[in-house]
Amino acid sequence: MNRVILMGRLTRDPEVRYSQGERVMAVARYTLAIDRRVRRNQDGNEQTADFINCVAFDKAGEFAEKYFRQGMRILVSGRIQTGSYTNKDGNKVYTTDIILDEQDFADSKNVSYDNSRPESSNVVEGSFMNIPDGIADPDLPFI
Repeated sequence: MNRVILMGRLTRDPEVRYSQGERVMAVARYTLAIDRRVRRNQDGNEQTADFINCVAFDKAGEFAEKYFRQGMRILVSGRIQTGSYTNKDGNKVYTTDIILDEQDFADSKNVSYDNSRPESSNVVEGSFMNIPDGIADPDLPFI
């Protein structure tokens, strides 16, 4: 079984190209930064991420182009596909992509991606309260 489910943040806006031929189809490519759990050293936080390439076709590609922006947290599922090609220097390059079946938003509508705070109160949908800056305990697993 080849199935993967990932949640991460877009490293940049999706890059969309359209296929040539009888049936024109959108092909969206984007990269997700997915936090990796690591132990903290004595100096403080140590955070690493994996950068996973994703590919969405047709309507899913058009959706990504229209709605996804850099910094958004999204949830995707699909299959891993590996491949290779020879670059212009004659070196063999190996690739790994996630071919998407599904993609969706992982944040609420109230989240802003231009580094500004939402204009609403501290209460977000579902009656959860945002924790003000400076109060959060970095040892909590859900922050």
